[in-house]
Amino acid sequence: MEFKQPQLWLRVRDYFIIMFGIAMYGLGFCAFIATAPDKVVIGGMAGLSQVIDMITWGTMGFHVPYSVTIFTVNILMLIVAYRIVGRTFVIRTLFGVLCISTAFAVFQPMFTAPPVEGQTFMDVIIGAVLCGLGIGLVFIHNGSTGGTDIVAAVASKKSNVSIGRAMIYFDLSVISFSVLLKFMLQPDFNFQDAVPALVYGVITLFVIPFMADTMINTNRMAVQFTIFSPYWEDIATAINNEAQRGCTVLNGMGWYSKKDTKVLLVMCRKIESVTIFRIIKSIDKDAFITQAQVNGVYGKGFDEIKLKMRKPNHTPDLPERPAPTAKIV
Repeated sequence: MEFKQPQLWLRVRDYFIIMFGIAMYGLGFCAFIATAPDKVVIGGMAGLSQVIDMITWGTMGFHVPYSVTIFTVNILMLIVAYRIVGRTFVIRTLFGVLCISTAFAVFQPMFTAPPVEGQTFMDVIIGAVLCGLGIGLVFIHNGSTGGTDIVAAVASKKSNVSIGRAMIYFDLSVISFSVLLKFMLQPDFNFQDAVPALVYGVITLFVIPFMADTMINTNRMAVQFTIFSPYWEDIATAINNEAQRGCTVLNGMGWYSKKDTKVLLVMCRKIESVTIFRIIKSIDKDAFITQAQVNGVYGKGFDEIKLKMRKPNHTPDLPERPAPTAKIV
């Protein structure tokens, strides 16, 4: 497979940012959450690796590194999800799984005590924020940290459920199951231990997906420009050529002047709005511009509508259309 130089650079950049996001996630979990003294239970593969480590240490007397559990379970999940999420996602997720296993193997031995002593709440919040930002960076560049992220990606492929919301559903199941296992397998784990574990677990349950969704939606946020200018042709052409965005020309009339005018309607990503402003001001500094934030833009160049259509209970009886007749000129 041959890649042009710009395309190759974008792919290399994506992998570097995925590595940075995963390192941020590993640092947030290993340094701030895993070292918390109140037995914090979180969701995902990280929470599952905590539970397995506690079980093996309590019953067999040895620790299972988080990296081993994460790598093994993720490989099994990727095999199952291969047909749904596609080859590219699987390759990048496999890359992410290798990176996160390495990050956990590096950070886990480095942090044996919480960075903020006696402040479990602050440790959990800081760790959850770092984990959420890391996951958001990874998803923006079409990667994954594995675990419930794979399940969330499958859900987002099949519906319009956001990645963060899907993570909440699945992580809540993991947390509930983890606490149940602790009650069953650890005799010293009582109700007084379960309450703070659940409270901190719920905090991470909402903070991590919230930060991930914030990071993802900030990148996807769209704005709408309405532009009034006598130089509308030059502005529209410049937006097409320089910003690579389309323009719609509307007919209008200024009620004060009673003159016909042209109105430009432009949709773009929020991160592209500065480029649009620069283009307009370079051509007509007196142009009248309005900018509005839109909840979503779907179509070519923006997001794809992911919606399951309901099948009708019965097929309506429609009149037969006459067969088209070809006319040769």
